[in-house]
Amino acid sequence: MTTALEPDIRTIEQFLFREARLADEHHFDEWESLWTDDGLYWVPANADDIDPMTQMSIIHDNRSRIRTRIKQLNTGRRLSQEPRSRLRRVVSNVELLGEREGDVEVGANFVLVESRERGKELWAGRYTYRLRIVDGELRMSYKKVALVDNARAISSLSFLI
Repeated sequence: MTTALEPDIRTIEQFLFREARLADEHHFDEWESLWTDDGLYWVPANADDIDPMTQMSIIHDNRSRIRTRIKQLNTGRRLSQEPRSRLRRVVSNVELLGEREGDVEVGANFVLVESRERGKELWAGRYTYRLRIVDGELRMSYKKVALVDNARAISSLSFLI
């Protein structure tokens, strides 16, 4: 059952921090459980506001594809993540942006450090989330990751950003 969200900034911040921690610590099944059945996970390429239906994206996953991505990560046989990246991100500047399609839209900045055998990679950008309450729990119906340098070649994005 879905209900309208009465936004409380502290509750929303805690949800975003938890979502980041689950991704950083490779708790893939718990991370996947944060999604609504109609979820969309999008990382645009070459600009922040392209049309993902007509232009290339780094990631453009519907709910089925999110599930497939999680299954692949859970196998432990994803060569690009062997050994797994050590990740830590900081999520900040959380803003309530209003309502969109019945969900609360939230923006936040992030900086993520990825440590691999090849060295450290710094990722930064802006998250846009759409959140709703489903069965009494906050869930993501949308997550857009606008990378600061999405117009450049991306070395390897084989983890949950």
